[in-house]
Amino acid sequence: MPRTLRKCPGGTIFHVLNRAVARLEIFEKPEDYAAFMLAVEETFAIVPLPIYSMIVMPNHWHFVVHPTDDRQVSEFFRRLTLTHTMRWHAHYQTSGSGHLYQGRFKSFPVQQDDDHLLWLMRYVERNALRADLVKSAEDWQWGTAYLRRLSQSKRPSWLQLPQGFSLPRNWRSLVNQPLTEKEADAIARSMRRGSPYGHAQWATQSAIRLGLESTLRSRGRPKKEMKKQ
Repeated sequence: MPRTLRKCPGGTIFHVLNRAVARLEIFEKPEDYAAFMLAVEETFAIVPLPIYSMIVMPNHWHFVVHPTDDRQVSEFFRRLTLTHTMRWHAHYQTSGSGHLYQGRFKSFPVQQDDDHLLWLMRYVERNALRADLVKSAEDWQWGTAYLRRLSQSKRPSWLQLPQGFSLPRNWRSLVNQPLTEKEADAIARSMRRGSPYGHAQWATQSAIRLGLESTLRSRGRPKKEMKKQ
């Protein structure tokens, strides 16, 4: 049976990520990254999903996207992952050796009418800096921090921003500054639990709307009630 589409309704911003199986490195040299970036460009030409921020790391990637319809996210990342996997195996002559990714992509709704979107975009764009792969976030060529340095005519068509929205003038400086412990913990919790990322009330409402109530509950077995004697 075909897999059901993930529930990623149009009009909602999503943080999307996927990791290599066993977290092995699948991007080892510049050509590996370039091949993935080409796949992004080709996929966007077929499924024009607006991308606000992204980065490719040695064993995983992050995207911040804003679908215009309910099928875009699933169609875009299904096609992107399949294309990249097939080309990777063909290049390394490992066809039939197993999966490249842990599984289907993960997606988390993001609040867009306050600073949560900016905090998430900062988190994504400074990933390579946080991992000590570069001295400045914009030095990592396979992410939007670098692409924003290019002139408008040289930026890929898929790199977009919400209509009427602009990044702070000191965006490059902000990306190179660590997030606060509170900001980083909230993003990590969203990724760990698969829960909406935003203020508590918004997260609860979004979880109910998208059927994600279980992601807001504390994990572990509930405490047993003591029986009255």
